[in-house]
Amino acid sequence: MQLEELPRSEAQPRVFLQPIAAPSILGLYGLAGATFMAAAQMARWFGSSHTTLLLVPFAAIFGGLAQFLSAMWAYKARDGVATAVHGMWGAFWMAFGILNLLIANGQAPAPSGPLFPELGYWFVVLAAITWVCVGAAAAENKSLMTTLIFLAAGSTISAIALLVGSEGLVILSGYLFIICSGLAWYTASALMLNETYGREVWALGRSAQARQMPSIALGIGEPGVIRGQV
Repeated sequence: MQLEELPRSEAQPRVFLQPIAAPSILGLYGLAGATFMAAAQMARWFGSSHTTLLLVPFAAIFGGLAQFLSAMWAYKARDGVATAVHGMWGAFWMAFGILNLLIANGQAPAPSGPLFPELGYWFVVLAAITWVCVGAAAAENKSLMTTLIFLAAGSTISAIALLVGSEGLVILSGYLFIICSGLAWYTASALMLNETYGREVWALGRSAQARQMPSIALGIGEPGVIRGQV
């Protein structure tokens, strides 16, 4: 029995390049907006008994959903720092929204004053991971690193404040988060302006390692994806 040789396919493999914008532009704007609104209340700039519930839609969508989506795009862009930061904090803001809805509907007990150890342990986890992200961000740029320093510091003080029930520490953490939100706004704006103009308009303080990294990293996975924010 003789096997007939099959004709060789004339189809040639094709590579489709999929460059994407820096996911941290959206992620940092989401972080800046949600953090500022919540931090201003923590710092006692404004607020009433209904303020937290009224902030939930903005925080859960702008800080939660937008950040979480940017984390998924950062994953595709092989940006580990942005994936961790925006994925973790995006999930936090969505969970924070759900928690406040449960409290408002009487399905979860409302805290009495600043003592709220259950939420305090949330911030223990957030602080621990964010401090590690600070070290990783040092390899990318000083602007992101400084943003995360204040984010981690605010989380640390918030954890202590909620665990011991200190009103003064709650206010202090609010101010740390306000500074973080301003830095996040600057970093996101710098990323957007530098990308739009094709040159450094606002300085990010990129590390020597980041400056030596090629703009397009083929690597393993999606070819042609611009790596993260560097």
